[in-house]
Amino acid sequence: MKASPIRIALIATTLAFATAGTANAAGCLKGAVVGGVAGHYAGHHAVVGAVGGCMVGRHLAKQHAQQQAQQQAAQRQVVQAQ
Repeated sequence: MKASPIRIALIATTLAFATAGTANAAGCLKGAVVGGVAGHYAGHHAVVGAVGGCMVGRHLAKQHAQQQAQQQAAQRQVVQAQ
């Protein structure tokens, strides 16, 4: 029995969601929704788009969290200097 690309993508998506932590879920879910819609309209590849969107969403959420942490650290240094 040959595995279809859709079946492989569904398995990969399931594993990605199963291993995603709750802290990264928001970025992943938002990205998956946007990627799924974009993939659907770009040739009926919603699953592939959702997986890609999840990865991009998690990356952007992580970057945003790092920027916020840096800003908070800078603000603490300013307050301590006063």
